[in-house]
Amino acid sequence: MREGEARAADLLDWYDAGARDLPWRVPPGSDRCPDPYGVWLSEVMLQQTTVAAVKAYWLRFTTRWPDVHALADAPDADVMGAWAGLGYYARARNLLACARIVSRDRGGRFPDTEDGLRALPGIGAYTAAAIASIAFGRRAVVVDGNVERVMARLRCIDAPLPGARPLLRAAADALTPDWRPGDYAQAVMDLGATICTPRSPSCLLCPWRGGCAAHAAGRAADLPTKAPRKAKPRRRGYVYVARRQGDWLLERRPTRGLLGGTLGFPTSDWAEDPLPAPPFAADWRRAGEAEHGFTHFALTLTVMVADLPAGANPDRGHVGPLEPPDLPTLFRKVHAVAAAINPADGS
Repeated sequence: MREGEARAADLLDWYDAGARDLPWRVPPGSDRCPDPYGVWLSEVMLQQTTVAAVKAYWLRFTTRWPDVHALADAPDADVMGAWAGLGYYARARNLLACARIVSRDRGGRFPDTEDGLRALPGIGAYTAAAIASIAFGRRAVVVDGNVERVMARLRCIDAPLPGARPLLRAAADALTPDWRPGDYAQAVMDLGATICTPRSPSCLLCPWRGGCAAHAAGRAADLPTKAPRKAKPRRRGYVYVARRQGDWLLERRPTRGLLGGTLGFPTSDWAEDPLPAPPFAADWRRAGEAEHGFTHFALTLTVMVADLPAGANPDRGHVGPLEPPDLPTLFRKVHAVAAAINPADGS
């Protein structure tokens, strides 16, 4: 048996004995077939989000929209509200676009190849490989952050990320078997998530400990290396929180752009030196600041609060009830700052 085949067999034995129990996963040895809709939904949610955070969202989505047709028929605002808190809202917009294409143009059937899947909105190389492998049993090289870490240690690859990615993918390709590709893909991701962790890897429990070059060299915890990060630029802005009894001044952000299509409070532009842009004339008071990090910049919003008088005519937005869980994380932080100066505003 070749080295790659032997390693795959060892890993699958380990996975069969202790695979993580995840709501979207068909456990090893089950007679059930994976549901492509559930697999696709989980993989889109897991892009840049942890398994722990995704579980509850996946269960809520599949309860409310049990198949791709139901999701495709859902109003945009309902889906964006249900997505609130998961971040990276372009994923939610692409989720709806993809669901509508699959429902309308493909009769509810997802493509079963990587190329076919990559033609759909929001599905890149990793996600296409994961769906093809897990949902359709295709041999595909599935490489996420967990797999990169495992490969860097197994082969003791010193080159820093992101430049090392071709080497790490080649290492993953050499080990990916032709049999049980979906189980193998989930097994190697489980290995990185539970054993070959970023800090303090549990090498004594690892089925690949024998022959792991980094373990042999005593360097497992040092790999993979990363190129130094550049400091994020900081942008600033103003956000305006106005309330009248149980109603708030809210606006839905433009479809394109950061937090696109989500519900929030009116804001100024986000810039290095923003200009105030209150939605109506009032005695605006400074409540504090809300901090939030995006991928490419850090944001500080000065939170301004005011009473919303009867008959107020805001320049934009609408007046209505608010459920804080329906807000993106940024605006939940803003809501918390505003409520801190008037606890009655926390409801």
